[in-house]
Amino acid sequence: MYKLLIVDDEPQILEGMKRTLDWEKYGFGCIETSETADDAISKAVAIYPDIAIFDICIGKDRGYEAISKLNGLGLPTKYIIMSGYNEFEYAREAIRCGVKDYLLKPVNRSKLQEVVEKIIVEDLHGTLEGTSDVNLDPVLGVRYDSLSKLTNHILLTVKTEYEQNITLKMVAEQFRMNGTYLGQIFLKETKMKFSEYVMAYRMLKARERILSTDDKIASIAHSVGYSNLGYFYTHFHAYFDKSPSDLRR
Repeated sequence: MYKLLIVDDEPQILEGMKRTLDWEKYGFGCIETSETADDAISKAVAIYPDIAIFDICIGKDRGYEAISKLNGLGLPTKYIIMSGYNEFEYAREAIRCGVKDYLLKPVNRSKLQEVVEKIIVEDLHGTLEGTSDVNLDPVLGVRYDSLSKLTNHILLTVKTEYEQNITLKMVAEQFRMNGTYLGQIFLKETKMKFSEYVMAYRMLKARERILSTDDKIASIAHSVGYSNLGYFYTHFHAYFDKSPSDLRR
């Protein structure tokens, strides 16, 4: 059973975060909330949360300062910062405290889900077996528990970093492995090259945003990791056999 602590000085935000994910399916049997930094520190020391989500500004206090204090106490908690401010200074301080991710408000459900899944698998050494709605990989169509732990880690890395210029070499460096060897392992288990998987995952995310938003195609292309709009159109048409505009009609 995992324990979760959510910290924000706005009660409606706390309630919203409690409903954003089906925490019970992820194995969270204890969910505590706090509206002040002092209370958050007290509750964290009392329950030792596995994951704690802190707002960057808790009244006059700063979430990263509370996290720094808890780090000093040696808690094994994994931290996520959420913020309504896209400020470099805030993000830098959060990184110094070792937070797992920095999410902008309003917190995107899919992004939060990806971060939580990655923490569960990589840091808490758990599985996603109980989460029936996320137990099948959207590209491979196979259960996550049918794949090796290494491949699961690679898939979760793609899910959390696909918006960036992610490459097999970068992933291999994270795992301190040879890129060619890692690519061979991934291909053998998934029957797909790493680059093919990344492209397919980006296409699925693009389709999701095209159908659920009115954002411009160029903006969507950029949001899924394409700096070249021409490449995006080429890949999209090859994958879905139709253009982004045709899909939206």
